[in-house]
Amino acid sequence: MILGAFVKALNQLPDPRFRRVLWLGVSLTLALLAGIYALILFGISLVASDPVTLPWIGPVGWIDNLLGWGSLLGMIVASVFLMIPVASAITSLFLDTVAEAVEDRHYPALPQVAGTGLWDGVKDSVNFLGVLIAANLCALILYLFLPFAAPFIFYGLNGYLLGREYFQVAALRREGPDGARRLRKRHMGTIWAAGVLMALPLSIPLVNLFVPIVGAATFTHLYHRLSRTEGAIRAS
Repeated sequence: MILGAFVKALNQLPDPRFRRVLWLGVSLTLALLAGIYALILFGISLVASDPVTLPWIGPVGWIDNLLGWGSLLGMIVASVFLMIPVASAITSLFLDTVAEAVEDRHYPALPQVAGTGLWDGVKDSVNFLGVLIAANLCALILYLFLPFAAPFIFYGLNGYLLGREYFQVAALRREGPDGARRLRKRHMGTIWAAGVLMALPLSIPLVNLFVPIVGAATFTHLYHRLSRTEGAIRAS
């Protein structure tokens, strides 16, 4: 079930709507990181606008240059760690488009549904980003005490978070919040396993940028299969 949904998602990657979501997510992420760095530079210019006087040395005018280059290096290092969670959160704003593209191609007989509102999408994306970053920061403590278990913790944790988020995106369209939550709880094992599959490429540079799109498409297929299973059980 999971591998079949995954293969179908990969086969649809050339879809123009998939590519548009990818470039929107990456472009907005880069713009956000650039904006943050511009604010840091502006703050440095305010603090270090006047020469700093050091004891026994006197006025020193190169402190602002040092802070500027230091902030650039720090931003480059930070972007390595922030690029993926930020890109995932921003891309999740547009995952409704991915789910719609999957349904148009593979489930054309389904009735059209209203997409997620912009404000709801922003709220969910911010919440997802906060949970993703907070959970991985907490996991760093476990990595220090249990270094041998670090890969299992990383993939297990992010698999759970990704599975929960992407299944919610797919199911919410047709089940509503309560229905999506109930369906997710009943099939949490399958959803978690599929999330781990999505988490595996997270450590591969560039490939990891496709995770939100492939994940949303995979979980759209997975939702429809689980939904059909539920319907067959109720009918019997």
